[in-house]
Amino acid sequence: MPTHDSTPATSAAADARGPLVRAAQYVRMSTEHQQYSTANQEDIIHSYAAKRGFEIVRTYADEGKSGLSVAGRDSLKRLIADVTCGATDYSVILVYDVSRWRRFQDADESAYYEYLCKQAGIAVHYCAEQFENDGGPTSTIIKSVKRAMAGEYSRELSSKVFQGQCRLIELGYRQGGAPGFGLRRMLIDQTGQEKGTLDRGQQKSLQTDRVILVPGPEEEVATVRWMYDQFVNQGKQEGEIASELNQRGVKTDLGREWNRGTVRQILTNEKYIGNNVYNRTSFKLKKKHVLNAPDMWVRKDGAFQAVVSDELFYTARGIVQERNRRYTEDELIDMLKRLAQRSEAISAAAIDAADGLPPAATFRSRFGSLLTAYRRADCMPDRNYEYVETNRRLREKWPTMVSDVQRRLQAVGASVSEDSGTGYLMINGEYSASVVLSRCRKTPGGALRWQARFDTALAPDITILARMDSSNSVPADYYLLPIMDIESPRLLLCEENGAYLDTYQFDNLDYFASLAMRRRLEVAA
Repeated sequence: MPTHDSTPATSAAADARGPLVRAAQYVRMSTEHQQYSTANQEDIIHSYAAKRGFEIVRTYADEGKSGLSVAGRDSLKRLIADVTCGATDYSVILVYDVSRWRRFQDADESAYYEYLCKQAGIAVHYCAEQFENDGGPTSTIIKSVKRAMAGEYSRELSSKVFQGQCRLIELGYRQGGAPGFGLRRMLIDQTGQEKGTLDRGQQKSLQTDRVILVPGPEEEVATVRWMYDQFVNQGKQEGEIASELNQRGVKTDLGREWNRGTVRQILTNEKYIGNNVYNRTSFKLKKKHVLNAPDMWVRKDGAFQAVVSDELFYTARGIVQERNRRYTEDELIDMLKRLAQRSEAISAAAIDAADGLPPAATFRSRFGSLLTAYRRADCMPDRNYEYVETNRRLREKWPTMVSDVQRRLQAVGASVSEDSGTGYLMINGEYSASVVLSRCRKTPGGALRWQARFDTALAPDITILARMDSSNSVPADYYLLPIMDIESPRLLLCEENGAYLDTYQFDNLDYFASLAMRRRLEVAA
């Protein structure tokens, strides 16, 4: 939520003490307790401000957000950016309590953000706590304990929620997720009585209600059984089944056309034999997704009414598993050779469309790239695809390049934050910059050319265009292009481009870093 000005908190006592101290408040809403509603937080903060002689001039609010990390907490990130780059008109930050500042799993991270505020001369007050945040040993110890307790609370809550979900799974209740083609979500009350099916996007309204899976419309159930029959008894591949469904005008549960992957999902998911399976993947405490081993899965067999027989399901899944076993490199190369012999052109799309072959991603993973696999199979396409490898290397270099730009800016004292959505850099909270690597291409005549594309929809203020050298190993030079001078989403550069463009050409990024330096007014004067 964007920051906004707030009504000043005043009191007679504050007026008697003299001018009010300008302050900002930070509130974070979460769903676990009503006491943490933003309204309740603001009431406590305003009361605290009135007693201490603070005037609340700005509010930073993150509503409905988890406190486990700073990612996605736009208002907190904006607050820190304002503080570090000096774009503040207040000298105090008011927070409800230590847990509202964040329930970081690493207590040092919470302390780090408070330290940034302190370093900028801005004090942080915890209005609902029983201690003064005065930097003394007592407050330091209490804050450390409370930060650790806040992180431990999240861990304990996560464990309790997981245990509760596992218990419901073992009782045969569905825990989230779309039902899938041929199935529907049925809402039942606490006595087990059916209350009606839930459409896509609908949720239960009573905490005591539960959800189970039931067979969907007869035509969908018949289609699912037909798919199993075609795959197991008729020997058809997933791609053939998908093509026939598309020809008949049958859509998936999401209203899309079928492909090999969506058919395979129907043929391998245990919910079609009534089994309730949970915890195949984990994403606890906002950490990375983890694929869990089958012995960690939580299951309830026979929880729902089956759509197909166990025998048919396990036969289908066995066929898929055998086909997807880990092939040797020689086996994969032989598959590519056979595909090249019967296909007009070999490509990632041709591999994915071919029945009996692993997906193209398998070849990329095993050989590093599809081009390497093509060379091993002696089936290189007629077209020169070397640029694909070059582009892949440049994509790998891009994060390093962005990090290098950040280090250069921070070395001169600039504040830099990265937008997770766009990858753009916000510098000193004032202007944005993007980094673009441009591949060097040689023309048939031996001349060098560079082409760049710009995102005009989310245009940054400055685009740092790094022209790679002739080997595409390191940047040869840089163009600093302001948004106001980018007239087209595409730009073609030659070795020499005339005064209009070469005005923005630099051998390194020293000049760009100097633009972000902060200077004292008296020095500049």
